[in-house]
Amino acid sequence: MEKNYPPGVNPGDQIILFDAVCKLCNGWSRFIIRYDVSHRFKLCSVQSEQGQAILQWLGYPLDHFETMLLVQCDRALVKGDAFLAIVVQLPFPWPLFGIAKIIPRVIRDWCYDRIALNRYTLFGKYDYCVLPSPDHEQRFL
Repeated sequence: MEKNYPPGVNPGDQIILFDAVCKLCNGWSRFIIRYDVSHRFKLCSVQSEQGQAILQWLGYPLDHFETMLLVQCDRALVKGDAFLAIVVQLPFPWPLFGIAKIIPRVIRDWCYDRIALNRYTLFGKYDYCVLPSPDHEQRFL
């Protein structure tokens, strides 16, 4: 039986959907570009046409963004689960953060929500979506 994938997502893809007007989220994207030397992840703004299509396919809101998503083929991980699934695939020392998996999900998600829901106040917001530099364009959908 053939699997059905979100628009633009291929088997084996790992796509990080992030809020492109959020300064913290943009910092996270730059972190991924710097440390994902194996190019395991692609990045996609939730405000982009592609991001909106993926969100719609997954059944997530199209107008407010409370979590980063890690899309792996036909499923999405959110909040702390997404963060941990990403960092354990990065080079040393980042996989050490995987130890946080021993913390119950409800506590991890509560901590994640405190930052995510206050990210604009804590870190700021751009008035527009920041575009990738030409040397990083291939890392984005």
